[in-house]
Parts: sequence; C-alpha cells; structure tokens
Amino acid sequence: MLLVALAPPSAHAQADRPATAVIASDAERQTWSDPLEALGTVRADESVTLSATVTEIIRAVHFNDGERVAQGDLLVHLEDLEEQAELAAAQARLVEQRNVLARARDLAERNLGARAELEDARARVQQAQAEIEAAQARLAAHRIHAPFDGVVGLREISPGMLVSPGTALVRLDKLDVVDVDFTVPSRHLGAISRGQTITASTDAYPDRRFSGRVTGIDNRIDPATRSITLRARIDNDDGALRPGQLMQTILERDRREVVAVPESVLLPQGEHQYLFVIDREAMTVERREVEIGERREGWVEVTGGLDPGERLVRHGIQKVRDGDAVRVLDVADEDNPIREILRRHRDALDTERNGP
Repeated sequence: MLLVALAPPSAHAQADRPATAVIASDAERQTWSDPLEALGTVRADESVTLSATVTEIIRAVHFNDGERVAQGDLLVHLEDLEEQAELAAAQARLVEQRNVLARARDLAERNLGARAELEDARARVQQAQAEIEAAQARLAAHRIHAPFDGVVGLREISPGMLVSPGTALVRLDKLDVVDVDFTVPSRHLGAISRGQTITASTDAYPDRRFSGRVTGIDNRIDPATRSITLRARIDNDDGALRPGQLMQTILERDRREVVAVPESVLLPQGEHQYLFVIDREAMTVERREVEIGERREGWVEVTGGLDPGERLVRHGIQKVRDGDAVRVLDVADEDNPIREILRRHRDALDTERNGP
C-alpha cells in the first residue's frame, strides 16, 4: 500500500494566503502615576490692594486698566503742596542750624565760646534733620508706588476725587507665576509631599494643560470636611490664568515607569489576554499571552510578556492568526491616527477586498 504524506490543510492554506494588511503600534515606555483629582482656585503669587493713608484729593493717576507696571512705578499722586512747603521749610532750618553749629565750633576752637553752646547747636542740627525726615515721610504718603512687578486691575478712581485713610486706590497682582489651592481628602495625606507634580485645566482653555508642583501643605485638616488644602505653583508667563479662576487639578502620586500598549491591541479570552507581535524581519505575527496591570484612557499597562519597542497589530487583529504574514500599512500614534491611515489607503484596501 502506498502512503502519501500530506501537509495539514491549515498549513497549506496559511502558506497560500497573501500577507494581511494591518496597522501597527509600538509598545511604549511611559511614566504613570495614581491620579488624585480635585477642584482648585487660582491665587496670585503676590496680591495687594493699595490704599490711601491720608485724607487728600487725587492729583494724578498714572496707570490704565489692566496695565503691567514695574516695582517702584508711581501709580497715584495725591495733592502734596503743603507737604512740599513743610519739607522746604525743614531744609532751610537745617541750613540755618548748620551755620550756627559752624560758628559755635569755630568759637569753641578759639576758646571763645562755651562747650554747652556747641552741644546745643549740634542737637538743633539733629532736630532739623529729623524734621526733614518727618516731612519726607508725610510727602511719601501722598505718592503711591508699585511694591512689586505686576498687573493692575480696573481703574476706579479719577483726578479730583477726595480720598481718606483706607480708601482703595488700585489692586495689584503678580501673575508671572500663580498658585492653585485645592483640597483633597485627608486619608491621602500619607501619599502627599511637596514637589509632587500636578496637571491643571480650565474650561477657558479646553485644549490646554498647565503643569506645576506642590509647594505647600496646610498644617490643619478641616474638621467639617476632613480634607486638607494643598498649594501648587504654576508658571503663567503669558498671563492666561487669573486669580479666582476655577481649575480642575490632577495630583500625580507614585510615579513609575511602565510598558504601555493601546487597549485595542489586546485580544481577551476568558481571564487571559493575548496580542499579536510583529516580527519586523520575517513580517509575520506571533500570538503571545501577556500579563496586564492598570488602565489609563485607552492605554493598558503590560506587566509581563512584552518589551518596550516591540511592534504590535493594532488594526486588523481579527483578520490574522498565529504565524500569518502581514503587511504593515503604517504605524499609528497620536499624530498619525488610524482614521487618517485608513483614509490614505482606502483605494488599495478596496481593491484588495474586491479585486481589480
């Protein structure tokens, strides 16, 4: 009897099948953390409302709405003619008393004057100097200067307005950096420390993310809510963020390096997870079981069975089997989404499915 060795039909079929068109993705090494979400409020790095300390009429206003000012800039000038006159009189008295002191010193050196008269003359000079300093202080109270670089608020005063001690003249905020205060449940206190990274967003800029670091942790827990307040600092060079603005914050805890893959590359079967790894030289696929960990917004942590940089079948996973030859149309990532790849290759894929 003649025996003929026949290959399994599946092997013949597999060898005869053309390479399957797929879209790939690479396993990536990413930095992950355990996020803690909270709502926060923006605060200026430095903030002050400058007020009048005397009763007087505004002589001039030297700022406009929302203007940037530098430390030392004159913002508001109150009428100060009387104070200038007092300063001039004090300066004249100082000149007079210095002349008296010079004469008393000359007489004392020639033993023609009493030592007591010389000491009295020196005391009167010191008194005149003190009067000048007092007059200068009164004059300075009529000129309001910026204590630091910042941005002024809306102007609500005008020349000719009478102000009194405590009257608010201008609000000044330092906004090149801002603080964000937010509260978290006190049960997380053991996992919180200064220097941790936060990511913040606001509805005013839905496509933008702001990064910062925790700079302060309150020393008390709110007994009513059992929460604790944290403060993070965020760069704000362009002035996009304003005091009082609501922010959604994400505090990153337990940062670690992981191997991550897009969720769509996984092929679950019961309690097991599989994916297809592409051999870049042979252009064939290997069905491989992997161990997974946490999930993050379309990504999955792979804790075993895969190395970073390995290429995987992402689109077309249902059309391939272990050992199949594949043809990679492109590698999908954030800048090259699957939709765009399919659009570019639509005609070729239609021909492949339906024939010429």
